[in-house]
Amino acid sequence: MSSSRTNVRWLTLALIVALIVINYIDRSAISYAVEPLTEAFGISKSQYGLISSAFSIGYMVFAFMAGPLVDRYGARRILLVGVAIWSLVTAVTPIAGSFIGLFVTRIILGAGEGPGFPAASRTVSRWLPQKERGIALAMVGGVAVSGSLLIGGPLVSQLIAVLTWKGMFWVLAGLGALWFAIAYALLKNTPEEHRGVSEAERAHIAAGQLEEERTSTVRVQWRPILTNRNLWIIAVGYFAWGFMFWGFMYWLPDYLSSEFQLSITEVGLFTVAPWAAGIVGALIGGVITDRVFARTGSERSRLTIMGTALLLSGAALIPIFTAPSLTVAVTFISIGVGLGFVTGGIWWVAAIDAAPSQPGVAAGFADAAFALSGIVAPSVMGLIVSVTGSFSSGFVVMTVLAVVGAGAMLVLPKRGPGRPQTLDIQSDLVREPR
Repeated sequence: MSSSRTNVRWLTLALIVALIVINYIDRSAISYAVEPLTEAFGISKSQYGLISSAFSIGYMVFAFMAGPLVDRYGARRILLVGVAIWSLVTAVTPIAGSFIGLFVTRIILGAGEGPGFPAASRTVSRWLPQKERGIALAMVGGVAVSGSLLIGGPLVSQLIAVLTWKGMFWVLAGLGALWFAIAYALLKNTPEEHRGVSEAERAHIAAGQLEEERTSTVRVQWRPILTNRNLWIIAVGYFAWGFMFWGFMYWLPDYLSSEFQLSITEVGLFTVAPWAAGIVGALIGGVITDRVFARTGSERSRLTIMGTALLLSGAALIPIFTAPSLTVAVTFISIGVGLGFVTGGIWWVAAIDAAPSQPGVAAGFADAAFALSGIVAPSVMGLIVSVTGSFSSGFVVMTVLAVVGAGAMLVLPKRGPGRPQTLDIQSDLVREPR
């Protein structure tokens, strides 16, 4: 083994980022095939709405269930099984044949994609030292998500134009199969399992890990998870951010077209800005998180950064419902989404910090809260628009939830025992007790 430091950990991270990009393109692809799909299967718009919700139901349940499986059997095995399931379901979507068939396939698709972030979080915790996790998980939970929303639309629409909507699903299934083949050969649970990792790189990774993060698999212990105050705080904050994220993901095009009488082409142009801002915000959040942790060694600093970003994100929406115009809407929605994505990857870092011995379970717990917001936000926004005829009250709800989530993260984190309590702010930002 070479004594020089290799960089296999970044190859591993690249595999996870590619996985998340494919994950998000696959889950959103159906929205670009609404017209031909509903016509081919005789499905009404209301039935299509139920089909859309089916994904989040399956995703929420299996994101939570996947956590224990990831910690018990390792991220590699669970990811390979998950990708195999969702790629197969993507391939059979064009031949589902009916409302029931599509409803079931979307639930299964959500179940297959559910392990993605819990397994990604565990992989990062086993492959990178703490000081490198902020930017790494910003790439996974922020840049990959925003980037997939930026490139997914043009990619999927071009595939439909060239290969028809059925061919589009089959190409996406093929991308999943390609990732499976590459990951089967290259992805390992820990650096110790990978023959290409030098002793220097292993030492670098181990020096920045807690003792409990050096294990490959563990048995799940639910009591430390369900009684972990910081995990509940993270879940509340992630739900608040998720409500804004899913609300804009599902309703932003309709808001822009109905409020400002934009064409579909114009809507497509204006919706680029928020997700581009999300990429920038995610990168900034990752850099800030790693630098603050390197300087303070404080895990609670992650919650402080997230709480501040979420508070500013909610505040950025205020001009939209107090002085609405197209320029105001696009500008401040972009600012709000960009600030929200500052938290994009830190949720996973904070979840790992809160329960380092069970990162998969902790990430699944947080991801389930995010998935729950994916069920609640579209329906609540739709109800508000139906009752009031306006999106303004929906933006108020987003702002209120952001303030609540931010307050929880800034005020409620539990102080670790055995540390001196002083007036110095850096010593006040202490570790969560294990």
